[in-house]
Amino acid sequence: MRMMFLAAVAAAVPAALAGQTTQTMLAAQACTHRGTEAAIARRPSPLDSVQLTVDGASIKVCYGRPSARGRVMVGEHEPFGQPWRLGANEPTRLFLPFAAEVAGVRVEPGEYSLYVVPQRTSWEVHVNKAVERWGIPINDTVQAQDVGKGTVRVETLAEPVEKLTLSLVADSGGTALVVEWEKNRVRIPIRKLG
Repeated sequence: MRMMFLAAVAAAVPAALAGQTTQTMLAAQACTHRGTEAAIARRPSPLDSVQLTVDGASIKVCYGRPSARGRVMVGEHEPFGQPWRLGANEPTRLFLPFAAEVAGVRVEPGEYSLYVVPQRTSWEVHVNKAVERWGIPINDTVQAQDVGKGTVRVETLAEPVEKLTLSLVADSGGTALVVEWEKNRVRIPIRKLG
């Protein structure tokens, strides 16, 4: 039987957050993962998270980091035109403490999963409400919980990136979730509303 494992001290979070604002609660969210601590440690794709403070509130992304290991990942292992969970294991999760546009999709403060449909020159980014699930399959049931989708262009890197790497960066348009893997880079804009 799979047990829910929290990467942070889960028992203390609800009590510590009693009476806190939505922004404070989301900033303190732990990345949740299925399985025992020992099983998670044996996964070939390690867990990671990135966080960025915007106007005093933290955006957080939790994801699994697969490696290429000599394989062609984007376009073959993760075929063009097919939904991909943007990581490994559980779905990639985005915690937003404020209303925002993610790849042009308007969302309220909360927790969302992200998946993409890669193509050679652009990726379709889906913002989804289904967060408590395994990352695959991304079937009709999962897709029915899409909040919306937007398209971002693919940039070509000079040198390949072995491990899927996500980062949150401040840029002139607000914030971007930057995805790099193999020779691909995409920038998913996140713009705070209000």
